[in-house]
Amino acid sequence: MDAIEKFFTWLNGYLWGPPMLVILFGTHLYLTFRLKIIQRYIPLAIKLSFSRKKEGEGDVSQFGALTTALAATIGTGNIVGVATAVALGGPGAVLWCWLTGVFGIATKYAEAVLAVKYRVKTSDGTMLGGPMYALERGLRMKWAGVAFAVFTAIAAFGIGNTVQANSIATMAHEVGHISPWVSGLVMTVLTAVVILGGIKSIARVCEGLVPFMAIFYIAGCLFILCKGAADLPGTLALIVKAAFTGKAVAGGAAGAAIMTAARYGIARGLFSNESGLGSAPIVAAAAKTCNPVRQALVSSTGTFWDTVVVCAMTGLVLVNTGVWKSGLQGAALTKAAFEHIPTVGPVVLAVGLFTFVFSTVLGWSYYGEKAVEYLFGKRAIKPYRWLWVLAVMIGSVTSLPVVWNFADAANALMALPNLLALLLLSGVVVAETKRYLWDDNLDGTTPQTAEESAVPEVV
Repeated sequence: MDAIEKFFTWLNGYLWGPPMLVILFGTHLYLTFRLKIIQRYIPLAIKLSFSRKKEGEGDVSQFGALTTALAATIGTGNIVGVATAVALGGPGAVLWCWLTGVFGIATKYAEAVLAVKYRVKTSDGTMLGGPMYALERGLRMKWAGVAFAVFTAIAAFGIGNTVQANSIATMAHEVGHISPWVSGLVMTVLTAVVILGGIKSIARVCEGLVPFMAIFYIAGCLFILCKGAADLPGTLALIVKAAFTGKAVAGGAAGAAIMTAARYGIARGLFSNESGLGSAPIVAAAAKTCNPVRQALVSSTGTFWDTVVVCAMTGLVLVNTGVWKSGLQGAALTKAAFEHIPTVGPVVLAVGLFTFVFSTVLGWSYYGEKAVEYLFGKRAIKPYRWLWVLAVMIGSVTSLPVVWNFADAANALMALPNLLALLLLSGVVVAETKRYLWDDNLDGTTPQTAEESAVPEVV
């Protein structure tokens, strides 16, 4: 196990070095300005996201697609991931994480535009889409689509499964002294009950679970911040200063310390909101929508809620309470912050983490399943679902450093082909945005060519 941990630590040193940070954050910036700061449409996007009427062909409502994507993104990254970033990168990591979310809204929007535009309908009427189809149908680069699907199927077991299960098992042990084997078994059974019913079952559960868990957790954070309101100005100043000076990052010169804060902030930002990863567009393609832009606006709110709101709350709580200096990491660090809520603080955190984790396991099961279906056809879905359920149990009793390092490596490998599609097809995203948004035709339907309407044979 030590050898495996060292290998992934070494691999992440290369995968998450300066080139990846430049490519990822650079893509966020490039799409932001090429799309004329699409973030300004967030109020409209939020309004559209709560629409439950059927907008067009698809498997789930726009709201169902959003909550399923949010279920996958609002997870342990918002609690444990941010805590890990602050512990290793200092308070400045909070700002880098937040900025990744702000600019990542444009990337999440672009991903969804391509997912809906290049989605296909199978022989049984279900919708399939995502970066693998954009790479294959938009760029004629099937090899890259296959690479993305392979990385997604593997990465899902890290970011969407084992990391999540490990976090809740650790928290259950910290708060209630519950054996990881017991909490893992409970999580495994609950996961099996939901995911074996497919996307409609997953979306139905997520529509009820996601709003509750987000409001519940944010309320806890607000309570802590209100208690320390007098220190908030100093907290904000420290976060901004540390982001550009490397203050409070242990060891190294100033430049290296700044890179450390950026590395952990951006990496955890991606882990949390998944902008640039290519995961959320897989479920966006299943939405009932009349055109790509309408669903893309809805999808972009996922990054807003996940990182700009929820991750920011966690980061502020960790720095404002001063626990970031305790030497703790992961769930233990966030637990120390929530102990500032008298009596019920750890329980509030445990409930929040459990719901975040469970919803993420559900959302990512769909992403991995669609990747496997792209590679091997429908016959592979059922075995993958059972393997997914088994992995929940394994993740519950696996060492945290190994799980997190594996997840970081898998994320980077998954992001690369997706970023390639985004950059090479950015002109298509701009054209679709002009057609439906800038030309005030948001309710318009997509005029498809014969080639675009063609449904490939799916086994």
